[in-house]
Amino acid sequence: MAFDYAPAPESRAVVDLASSYGLFIGGEFVDGSGSSFKSISPATEEVLAEVAEATEADADKAVAAARRAYARTWSTMPGSERAKYLYRIARIIQERSRELAVLESLDNGKPIREARDVDVPLVAAYFFYYAGWADKLEYAAPSWQPDGSRGSAPAPLGVAAQVIPWNFPLLMLAWKVAPALACGNTVVLKPAETTALTALFFGEICQQADLPPGVVNIITGAGETGRALVAHPDVDKVAFTGSTEVGKEIARAVAGTKKSLTLELGGKAANIVFDDAPIDQAVEGVVNGIFFNQGHVCCAGSRLLVQESVFDDVMTRLKRRMKTLRVGDPLDKNTDVGAINSPQQLAKIQELTAVGEAEGAQRWSAPCDLPDRGYWFAPTVFTEVSQAHRIAREEIFGPVLSVLTFRTPAEAVEKANNTPFGLSAGVWTDKGSLILWMANQLRAGVVWANTFNQFDPTSPFGGYKESGYGREGGRHGLEAYLAH
Repeated sequence: MAFDYAPAPESRAVVDLASSYGLFIGGEFVDGSGSSFKSISPATEEVLAEVAEATEADADKAVAAARRAYARTWSTMPGSERAKYLYRIARIIQERSRELAVLESLDNGKPIREARDVDVPLVAAYFFYYAGWADKLEYAAPSWQPDGSRGSAPAPLGVAAQVIPWNFPLLMLAWKVAPALACGNTVVLKPAETTALTALFFGEICQQADLPPGVVNIITGAGETGRALVAHPDVDKVAFTGSTEVGKEIARAVAGTKKSLTLELGGKAANIVFDDAPIDQAVEGVVNGIFFNQGHVCCAGSRLLVQESVFDDVMTRLKRRMKTLRVGDPLDKNTDVGAINSPQQLAKIQELTAVGEAEGAQRWSAPCDLPDRGYWFAPTVFTEVSQAHRIAREEIFGPVLSVLTFRTPAEAVEKANNTPFGLSAGVWTDKGSLILWMANQLRAGVVWANTFNQFDPTSPFGGYKESGYGREGGRHGLEAYLAH
């Protein structure tokens, strides 16, 4: 007799959603001067709330509020005092973690298990970590005099404009807001238009923590709102996470100005399995690398490179494991793969997978019943893929894996590096010396050894080439918010 999982839904009642939301400027929620847009649940297509669309005038108000707070309170406040606010925010996030996880799952479509066990705990951890740095900045980026003595402590940059994506709305907020505040900067944050609700909820947390008005400001909207914020003349620092195309546009807009810029952009990471790797462990890492968060991960291991001698074994075990993935209601605690974030993203995934088939790659999708409503895509793997295939070159940003083979470590390196991206990579082998050699050869900002998608506040993250520049996380994440 086969046993199945009984439904284990998380209650939506823990989240008190308003019917509409304004902008968070100067410590208060205010009406926007423009129109509004709908925040839609990708799993059910229901309207969760109406959200204000910020105009250029609203961006002006938010930047002005951030400038006032920077000059009057935040930049002059001792680091030990700033740390108290960050610690308070971290504790409130922990206290309200269930609300945040449910809201993130509702708004984004990711499984509640991931939001509850990964995203929200990491959000609190990043605020705790950077709270600890707030009064130690002279050790984070020390300046040295010609005589060898330590110079003055580094200073904050000023007002930071931060634009974040929809795949990890709350976590990307923490990656940017926490180090900026620890360094004494103030922030104007623009979340993605499809996932604005947890950012607005964070505005409530700032109020609950008695954060001085204007230190954090949140304006919502689509591309035009982001352009108005990035181009604002009174912004000192721009931080962006998102697509490479938009990152290039932002780089052009900032070029020739005095604004500091960091970019964390797209990826096409190689997950490399050698013949001496622990195969079952590697298969779990491959599944986690591409199907975690529906593949909506910049550093997803979307290219699997398998040594030829174990290709058949790896594929047999991988397909067997994929058949056990549970696709469905993101609020069900048993769900492994949730909903695609938007119809636009689903259309892109469908387009690129159709191209993969047309170009001759062999497609296999895990058998599963997809819900009638919402935006869904079954976990999919392509074999007989070459470097020339678009699915091996372009970022699909969905639960789609392209599999290539190699014979020697040198060939694996050549194929892994044959991409305009350079955000992450994974290496699976029993040989420590091979891991170290591969890590030195791979042009990727992060190389995981016998694991994948592991994050920690103390560890820097960022890419090479078209995956951007600058680092977030760790001591390195402070440098982008300090004037040297």
